[in-house]
Amino acid sequence: MTQRHEPMFNVPPVVIATVAVLLLVHALRMWVFTEAQDTQFLLIFAFIPARYDAGLAGSFPGGFGAELWTFFSYTFIHANLLHIGLNLAWLLPFGTALARRFGAVRYIAFMLVTSAAGALAYLLSNPEQMAPMIGASAAISGAMAAAMRFVFQQGGMLGLSGEADAHRVPARPLLATLTDVRFLMFLVIWLGLNMLFGLGPVSIGGEEGEAVAWQAHIGGFFAGLILFNAFDPAVPQTEPNASNTEPSG
Repeated sequence: MTQRHEPMFNVPPVVIATVAVLLLVHALRMWVFTEAQDTQFLLIFAFIPARYDAGLAGSFPGGFGAELWTFFSYTFIHANLLHIGLNLAWLLPFGTALARRFGAVRYIAFMLVTSAAGALAYLLSNPEQMAPMIGASAAISGAMAAAMRFVFQQGGMLGLSGEADAHRVPARPLLATLTDVRFLMFLVIWLGLNMLFGLGPVSIGGEEGEAVAWQAHIGGFFAGLILFNAFDPAVPQTEPNASNTEPSG
């Protein structure tokens, strides 16, 4: 009897499509758009908090539509190859875990919602910022947080390969996750790194003045953590320290 082996890299098609779109947008900016076209593209599709300043009404292209779609469209734009490479390195494991668990439609909706949450957090903390914010980090932070709801369960590993049903383990309730020492250790380190970024502009790929939008990361992360249940299929949740022992006899 032969055993069926899972492929080493078993990335769902919707995650592959996400990667393809991000790379396509970046390729257009690098090799197709002129400098003027790229500037116009950023003004229309990047997230710019000053766009929502009543005193600057009409100063940015795109009008009312851009005030809506830029909460999502900024996610698909990246500064350079290092920026997009780092985001893809995080997207593949965490996006894969969520896409397997949620399915394609729920995965897309979740990533868009956490993207918007990250933009809102950035807007509230930088209401007069003129510089455009770009990148998928807020949505990926949301995926990372959502994965924390089930990866610490027995059999809930994140790997791109691994057990076929690892993503279907019962999730833990939010309170149980928030009190899990492993989650808290991860959270302290992750928040610490983001707060470190907040001390000043952190260069991405050597571009002077490109600050990391840590507020968007945090907004996306906590949105993903809290909204996980709204997107998770009907999988029973388990309380911590539930007895998994077999009766002895």
